[in-house]
Amino acid sequence: MKKSIVFFAALVLSTTILLGQNTKFTLNGKIEGMTSGSLYFGHTDNNGQYLKKTIPVENGKFKLEGNISEPTQVLLCLDSTIQLMDDPNLADFWIEATTMHMEVTVGAFKEFKLTGSKTNDEEQELRRLQAPIRKEMQPLLDAYRAEKDHEKAAVIREQFEPYNDRMNRITDEFIRTHPDSYLAPYLMRFRLMSLPADEVENAYNQWTERVKNSSSGKEIAGEIVKLKKGSPGSVATPFNRKDVNNETFNLSELKGKKYVLLDFWASWCVPCRKGNPHLKTLYEKYASMGFEIVCIASDDDTPEKWKKAIEEDGIGHFRHILSGLKSTANGYDTTEDIGEWYGIHSLPTKILIDKNGTIIGRYGGGGEPQENLDQKLIEIFEK
Repeated sequence: MKKSIVFFAALVLSTTILLGQNTKFTLNGKIEGMTSGSLYFGHTDNNGQYLKKTIPVENGKFKLEGNISEPTQVLLCLDSTIQLMDDPNLADFWIEATTMHMEVTVGAFKEFKLTGSKTNDEEQELRRLQAPIRKEMQPLLDAYRAEKDHEKAAVIREQFEPYNDRMNRITDEFIRTHPDSYLAPYLMRFRLMSLPADEVENAYNQWTERVKNSSSGKEIAGEIVKLKKGSPGSVATPFNRKDVNNETFNLSELKGKKYVLLDFWASWCVPCRKGNPHLKTLYEKYASMGFEIVCIASDDDTPEKWKKAIEEDGIGHFRHILSGLKSTANGYDTTEDIGEWYGIHSLPTKILIDKNGTIIGRYGGGGEPQENLDQKLIEIFEK
């Protein structure tokens, strides 16, 4: 009887704490250059549902209210048709379950002032540290946006790398030194495409439980599992697909017979296409020794462009299948996406599998530099 009373009391206490947790937020705002009209907001509520809200402006003031279960990113724009993130009348910021105050000016939304949100303060500090690098990079970014030729734009984009590397080091330092910040797992979502599984997992293990249990924290936990499945030491996930010639291809059929290189690419990926001549050289050199290349393309919505790229690049002698990513009315269905199974976040990424079906190399996103593949093949076939 006493145990029942104690249990009931504990249940009531825990329920009271849960129900008492503040989820309500209020954002009181002032806007310069606008006395009436509407502003447009978008954010995820405490049920994980993305909400789009039209908020009236009266006498240059506005108020946004709602419920959130954790710090949440909000998009604010003057016109609901705005789509470019660099538009001067669009801003993104972080809100928390508290009362906040905001000041914004028409034509300069990105220079907003927001008080009351610790997470937003953290992001603004991060942006301040990266601002000098962004300023250096701006002329290159302007040239990239102005270039209409796809291949020329890709050449300019490659020049972003040293700047991005410097900004990424600042981001990585923030993640390392802020284990209790909700911003840490959010930032890690963008670093996944470059970091190996063990580095992502090491960062995750340092986070506090509340950060691990955030929506971004849970997402990172899931991505770590996928990255591991596509990293050296793991057994390659089998798949069975129709190839470009409408013939059945089964990865398992090569087990015990050949080393297999999975090349994740796309017809629209300029670096992928540029690497195809070298892949042809590797194939010609090692195919007779038991080497196969299986190209997995992210062209599910554009199969004709996929087939055209294969023909143009002269790589029809490789095995070719589509990744399996399906477009839906609400986004994408990744259930049958091979790239998802292997934790692929950027193209090109290559995964090398030995004759036993075990992954022995990952090159590109979340792995070693692409150039290291050559040395690995020398170790396998020439020593």
